[in-house]
Amino acid sequence: MAFEKICTLDDIWEGDMNSFDLNGVEVLLVWPSGGEIKAYQGVCPHQDIPLCEGKFDGKVIMCRAHQWTFDANSGRGINPGGCRLAQYPAKILGDDILVEVGSTVTLHSL
Repeated sequence: MAFEKICTLDDIWEGDMNSFDLNGVEVLLVWPSGGEIKAYQGVCPHQDIPLCEGKFDGKVIMCRAHQWTFDANSGRGINPGGCRLAQYPAKILGDDILVEVGSTVTLHSL
């Protein structure tokens, strides 16, 4: 698959997160404070709870269900540490945010 437009820069702000559907794949866009826009799987690897229903403080994504936390810059699990969010390639072209969801995304869990 190729990069496709998921939204524009007007749809997400630095220090914010938002969920988007791209070809049937739920993608969580996060813009960490002082960092670059990242695209991750849209559900928690623990129990498939939508991550957009959780909290984001600009650095850490927290699932609402069991408070699993993930580093917004890397997708690495903080609590617990043995998991990771699947990450999709993302880039900015003009005012558009493009994401490539591909077909080989693996969800990582404990």
